[in-house]
Amino acid sequence: MKTKIVATIGPASSSKEKLKALAEAGVSVFRLNFSHGGASDFVQIIQFIREIEKEIGRPITIMQDLSGPKIRLGVLPETTIQVSKGMSLLLGPSADRVDDMPYLPFDHAIILESLEPGDRMVLADGGLQFDVELRRPDGLVQLMADNDGIVTSRKGLALPGKATKVRALTDKDKKDLADGLALGVDAVAISYVQTADDVREAKALIASAGRHVPVVVKLERQSAVDNLDAILAETDIVMVARGDLGVECPLPQLPALQKRIISACNRASKPVIVATQMLLSMVNSPAPTRAETTDVANAVLDGADCVMLSEETAMGSFPVETVRYMRKITTEAERLLLTRRKLDEPDSDKGIPQFLAYAACLLADKAQAQAIVSHSLTGGAARQVSARRPPQRIYALTPDPTTIKALNFAWGVTPVFVDKPEVEPSHLIRAEEFIGNCDDFAPGDCAVITAGQLKGSSTPRGTNLVKIYWK
Repeated sequence: MKTKIVATIGPASSSKEKLKALAEAGVSVFRLNFSHGGASDFVQIIQFIREIEKEIGRPITIMQDLSGPKIRLGVLPETTIQVSKGMSLLLGPSADRVDDMPYLPFDHAIILESLEPGDRMVLADGGLQFDVELRRPDGLVQLMADNDGIVTSRKGLALPGKATKVRALTDKDKKDLADGLALGVDAVAISYVQTADDVREAKALIASAGRHVPVVVKLERQSAVDNLDAILAETDIVMVARGDLGVECPLPQLPALQKRIISACNRASKPVIVATQMLLSMVNSPAPTRAETTDVANAVLDGADCVMLSEETAMGSFPVETVRYMRKITTEAERLLLTRRKLDEPDSDKGIPQFLAYAACLLADKAQAQAIVSHSLTGGAARQVSARRPPQRIYALTPDPTTIKALNFAWGVTPVFVDKPEVEPSHLIRAEEFIGNCDDFAPGDCAVITAGQLKGSSTPRGTNLVKIYWK
């Protein structure tokens, strides 16, 4: 179970029985979608998950997914508008008009002010496309349709490739975030991020609530991809949200874009999730299509730490079967990944943590070790090792309950909670004791340990030790 599975909870999976079956089938992270509910809707589900954690004896991570500034049309005067290619329409705030031109109500002043002739606008997840023709003196914007289709009220609107001044966190998101943190969520995903400032704002709100949980950035905007390096420096985890990203960029470019994002995350040792329509046909079918099977496998081969299910587990007819099928696919892909694996030395400009992780993986290969055991407070050492995709199992020992849940996003990592350092301050000794007491290691088995300890001090200063250890 090296590739982690994220499953979205919904009507099809919210009972304790289904949640437990999903966890036993291989789910490490449960996603609570706050676009379709508030904190009160998730109280019982969170309680169930905490009970299941104790019953199955392993940590389960709860990820809150904030809805973000989803930009939508208002309510149309008509039930629907039949659009034909070349048709002109007006977009703007609700008002009395004398024009006979079809009208799309839209009250987002910041967006309207940013529109310029030549901009492209899409509705209904890309199903309808328009070009901005002109800005009128009355404040309305004239559009021309690029294709045929039907417009209905409250359709989502996107401006591919155009940066706007809309922040990622709305007032609703800020309230939902505070409520979710109070309920005890373990990670927070923020939607429609554009810059690193969006990440910093989320982290500041989390800190002000007295919590410290990882932030997951959903890459859905071209502007976020353009600012990827700066965002990676601030975020803890990245999600390739292919639904909205596929609207923002031309679909033929999406596979290459996915690979580039994953590669950047791997180089930065930041866990990355691939999401959207991975096994969509299993909403109604007990088996996926050939293309979906290949899609999931390719995400693993690209270097994804996690693969995510949305409608499949939230509202599908076969939620548990979908997770089981995904686990079978990822297991086969991991076998191929490890046969193709090449352990490359880090670039010369990388720091000591990257070289220590490289050394640990190199020693594990040479010594034919059964596992790599990393002890750290933040989990950074385990993530560095994970980014190198070793064939050995990775045990991440930490006394920090937040780190335990964050490590559920990292490929190949088994998080292990250990007693606080006051009991035995030496991280090395604690790692050796874990190996000695763990039934996964037989007498004579070899493990490589990474730990942090200053000689003659009980104060850890980051990973500074790699050791080959035989049980």
